[in-house]
Amino acid sequence: MALSIYNTLSKAKEPFQPLVGNQARLYVCGMTVYDFCHIGHARVMVAFDVVTRWLRTRGYDVTYVRNITDIDDKIIRRANENGEPFEALVERMIAAMHEDEARLNVLRPDIEPRATGHIDGMQAMIQTLIDKGFAYAAGNGDVYYRVGKFAGYGKLSRRKIEDLRIGARVEVDEAKDDPLDFALWKGAKPGEPSWASPWGDGRPGWHIECSVMSTCCLGDTFDIHGGGPDLVFPHHENEIAQSEAATGKPYANAWMHAGAVRVDGEKMSKSLGNFFTIREVLEKYHPEVVRYLLVSSHYRSPINYSEDSLREARGALERFYQALRGLPQASVSGGEAYAERFAAAMDDDFNTPEACAVLFELAREINRLRDSDPAAAAGLAARLKALAEVLGVLQLDADAFLQGQGVGKVDAQQVEALIAARLQARAEKNWAESDRIRDELAGLGVVLEDGKGGTTWRFAD
Repeated sequence: MALSIYNTLSKAKEPFQPLVGNQARLYVCGMTVYDFCHIGHARVMVAFDVVTRWLRTRGYDVTYVRNITDIDDKIIRRANENGEPFEALVERMIAAMHEDEARLNVLRPDIEPRATGHIDGMQAMIQTLIDKGFAYAAGNGDVYYRVGKFAGYGKLSRRKIEDLRIGARVEVDEAKDDPLDFALWKGAKPGEPSWASPWGDGRPGWHIECSVMSTCCLGDTFDIHGGGPDLVFPHHENEIAQSEAATGKPYANAWMHAGAVRVDGEKMSKSLGNFFTIREVLEKYHPEVVRYLLVSSHYRSPINYSEDSLREARGALERFYQALRGLPQASVSGGEAYAERFAAAMDDDFNTPEACAVLFELAREINRLRDSDPAAAAGLAARLKALAEVLGVLQLDADAFLQGQGVGKVDAQQVEALIAARLQARAEKNWAESDRIRDELAGLGVVLEDGKGGTTWRFAD
């Protein structure tokens, strides 16, 4: 089965056909680094991490580019609020972003360009747009893109220019010819970072940054452009307008957009008090639980973030790790039919919910064979882990995961000491003390499992 991808531009699934040989060139709009990454950022990080992993599994030579916006209004405002240079804020937030993605087992992109490293390229593209009549210098230091001149404007978001003009307005400090025109270059304001340009000191607009970084890293036309759901309009629409007007070529062959994150059924918003940073979530939940929650829904579907959904994700992972627990290390063997069904699901626009369903069936088969044919079970366990690696989960030691769910509740050494004391009481036939210790452990959320190989433990769901 050929890999197919849902293209936001065509609103249909299309076979993936790289533009150049076996190369898969992917650009994803990254973070604006003025604050810690939130759970919506994690959705995009993980979604395109899975896309990249599967493309590589399928044998494509992937170049994954995810940019960093390190200069914009929010960054300047936050740096001023903090009383620090914007560069210091940016470096601190980039380091925190890398920490967050590492904990979520998100692989770093191949190239991570920063906007401030491409100012010359932005100025060159802006000048090209001016020369072609698609942009104009307003005379106040700003340069605007002339939206009405680009015939294809609105093709990604299915919006019509005449509809967009209804209610559009021009701010007092703007000098646009048309309310829909957007800034390519912003004249410097007192106290703001700025760069010299033919139109006066200033800084780039947000949209031009991605047009330049993507084409610089991947060429005028590349295979896949991705991002969050809120970027379809105006950001990605504006990227298309700028890039195609400047180069005269199609910009991206396919557009992919991750679904939104809702919190207890509502849109995530600071004003609603339901806004969570990644690190806040990871204080309460194991990183793999959060990652599994994100991959268990299709990347295009809205995902509901709640205590219940996190508990369900934790329960699912515990079932997987219980299947893996206690089996010897082995090479992958057996389970070819499961692997084929997993691949079919992933080839169908990265259908991770169906892929997870296949993994559950495989886990059940492992449990069925564990006593009667442990060697076969071990081979299937290796298959399970190999398939799950595409989703970025089930790569931990089973005991380490199952005994790591109570972080912040109780120390593992304390649990082991109590288990040893219980075993001693049982050896002495002191059943009352044995039961007391079991009850104490239960009160700490610890479940004991006595078996042929001894006593194992995990935290309760």
